Amino acid sequence: MQNKLQDKKLDKNVFILGLVSLFTDISSQMIYPLLPIFLSSVLGVGIVFIGLLEGIAEATASILKVFSGWYSDKLKKRKPIVFLGYSLSTIGKPFLYLATAGWHVLIIRFIDRAGKGIRTSPRDALVADSALPEQRGKAFGIQRAMDRMGAFLGPLVAFCLLPLLNNNLRLLFLLAFFPALIAVFIIVFFLKERVHTSDPSKQIKSFSFKHFSRDFKFFVGILAIFTLGNSSDVFLILRARDLGVNVVFIPILYFMYNFVSSVSSVPLGHLSDRIGRRKTTLLGFMVYGIVYFGFAFSSSQASVWLFMALYGVYYGLSEGVLRAYVADLIEDKSVLATAYGMYHMVVGLCMFPASLIMGILWQQFSPAVAFGFGASLALISAVLLSLFIKK
Repeated sequence: MQNKLQDKKLDKNVFILGLVSLFTDISSQMIYPLLPIFLSSVLGVGIVFIGLLEGIAEATASILKVFSGWYSDKLKKRKPIVFLGYSLSTIGKPFLYLATAGWHVLIIRFIDRAGKGIRTSPRDALVADSALPEQRGKAFGIQRAMDRMGAFLGPLVAFCLLPLLNNNLRLLFLLAFFPALIAVFIIVFFLKERVHTSDPSKQIKSFSFKHFSRDFKFFVGILAIFTLGNSSDVFLILRARDLGVNVVFIPILYFMYNFVSSVSSVPLGHLSDRIGRRKTTLLGFMVYGIVYFGFAFSSSQASVWLFMALYGVYYGLSEGVLRAYVADLIEDKSVLATAYGMYHMVVGLCMFPASLIMGILWQQFSPAVAFGFGASLALISAVLLSLFIKK
């Protein structure tokens, strides 16, 4: 019986949501890497304002993920909220073509991140609802693989289009609207509603921690500790520069990382279905620790390429697997989207102090101390996971 369950084909929703993520990320990544240049060179905005803009945008997304998840559970619907989130992000993109001041971009980024905050938790719950427990690792692996594929195709598309557009960033931003629009059409015409609950008659009236098990609360707490050592990928790029990687090769380095992330997500997600989410997560924490210790003590360019590729493997071991683990730890599926909201909010809010701590340790001591701190928290998280979560 178990083998029959594992051999059952995945629900089409998994692939459809993967396509939605693919086209949305192509659109976003055509814009995002070039947005700081547009703000500083075209609009004349200062670095402080750019930092403020990104901080407000990401904090907005993190907080909205809890409320959208809770509301999805309350309505017992996923698709309308997923549609609203993706539509909101899509609507804002063409207005970048018309932006003439920094505050215009602030509003557009706020709308874009609000859309991300609204859609993420119901989308992840819909992936979990569309897969058997024995298939969740593979299902999330497919969704994250296609998301990562968009992450490396977007900059590649922008690189090819810019010369044809005479480096006109406004026109490029306008063209980025169309892949996002395709994603919205896919949601409307192909995505099907799926909501699995333990008790279909149960009504979720208010947000409460009592809905969640001890294991899930420990899991979120451990992820908070881990995330405090999981700083922005910008620091990996800066370290690569320090170790002699030429600026020309930095985009190739980042492309390689995203490529490895994409191709490893499905097989490593499927691995978690076979050996268990806990073991795979422990392996992910340990690989992260190795990568950060590697960046701390490396002295050659060759090692940078090796550890950056290994960093892609870490994402294959974690991004989809952690989302599948959330579904495993939630026995009452009537609060599944709310649980995803908690997970995303905690991770999102901890990422800001993580980068701040990294920057302070780098500046006051050394890159070795900064990366060593992140590696140490990863290993501490692995120990805590093995001690406190038995499922």
